[in-house]
Amino acid sequence: MNSILGVLREAYLLLNQMSPYLLFGFLFAGILHIIIKSDMVSRHLGRNTTLSVIKASLFGIPLPLCSCSVVPAAMSLRKEGASQGAVLSFFIATPTTGVDSILATYSLLGGLFTIYRIIASFLTGVIAGLISNLLKKGQPSSIKNEPDRCKHCGSGEEHVHSVLDKIKGVFTYAFGDLLRDSGTALVVGILIGGVIAYFVPESFIEAYMGSGLKAMIIMLLVGIPMYVCATASIPIAAALMLKGMAPGAALVFLIAGPATNIVTMMVVKKNMGTQALVIYLSSIIVSSLALGALFDVISGYFYKTGSAFSVLAHHQKAGIGWMGNAASIVLMALVIYTFGGAKLRRLWRRYM
Repeated sequence: MNSILGVLREAYLLLNQMSPYLLFGFLFAGILHIIIKSDMVSRHLGRNTTLSVIKASLFGIPLPLCSCSVVPAAMSLRKEGASQGAVLSFFIATPTTGVDSILATYSLLGGLFTIYRIIASFLTGVIAGLISNLLKKGQPSSIKNEPDRCKHCGSGEEHVHSVLDKIKGVFTYAFGDLLRDSGTALVVGILIGGVIAYFVPESFIEAYMGSGLKAMIIMLLVGIPMYVCATASIPIAAALMLKGMAPGAALVFLIAGPATNIVTMMVVKKNMGTQALVIYLSSIIVSSLALGALFDVISGYFYKTGSAFSVLAHHQKAGIGWMGNAASIVLMALVIYTFGGAKLRRLWRRYM
C-alpha cells in the first residue's frame, strides 16, 4: 500500500505541473483544427520541392496528432498529391510536437528543452524530406482541386456557421476527439513517470543510462518500436532525468518514441515503399543521436552557468499551487467524462 501511495503521489506531482499547460494546449489545438482548412495544407505541400518539405515540417509542428493519428492525415496528403518528401517530413515533425506537447514540455523540462525539442523535430523532418526528394527527383505531383469539407458538418458546399457553432466545434474537438485519442496514453505516461520516480534508484540510471552514446542508443531502442504520444512521453523522460539521465538521451526518446511505432512503420512501407521506410528510420536514428549529443553540450553549458533555462533548475523551482490542483481536477474530470460520459448518461437516465 505504501508503494502504491508513493507512486500515485509522484504521478500527481507530474500531473500538477503539466495540467494547466495541457488544458490550454488542448484548447489551442481545437482552435487550430477549426481555422486551418485541409485544402490549404494540401495545396502548399503538393510540390516536390525543398520549400514543400520545410512547409510540411512547419505545418506539422503545432498539430496535435500522435504517431497513429498522424497516419490517416499523412496518407490523405499523399493521395491529394503531396510529394513523398513532404509526407515523410510531416510524418516525423507532427507526432513529435503539437501545441499541447510543447506547453507540457515547458511545464516539466523548461524553456531551453522546449525550444530545442521544436528545432530538433523540425530539422529531423526536413532532413528526411530532403533525402527523399533527392532520391525521387523528377517525381510528378498531382494536386487535387476538390472542395474542402466543413469541419462541423462535412458539407462541401459554400455555407456559414454561427460563432456559437464554431466555439462548440473547438471544444468538441479539443476535449472530445483529441482528448479521446490521447487521454489514455497521457494517463499511462504519467503513471509510468510516477513508477520511475518512486522505484528506480538514481544509482541505476547513473550506472546504465546516465549519459553518453550508450544511454542514447538504449533510449532509441526503447523508443522506436514503442507506442507513446508526444505528450505522454514527457513525464517518462522527466522522471528519468530527475534520476540522473542526461538531457540528450531524454531528447532521443522524445523524438524516436512519438515519431515511430510498429504500425506507423508498416504503413510507411506499404504506402510509400521500402526506400521511404529506410529514409524515415535512418533520418530519425541519425538525427536524434546527433542532436541529442549536441544538446548534452548545450544544456551542460546552461547548467554550469546557472541559467534559468537549465532543465534541472526548472525542476528545482517547480512547485504545486492552487492552479495546478484545480487544473488537475478539471483535466481528470474531462478524461473520465470523455471515456465514460455516454455510459454515465445512460445509467443516469435509467435509474434517475
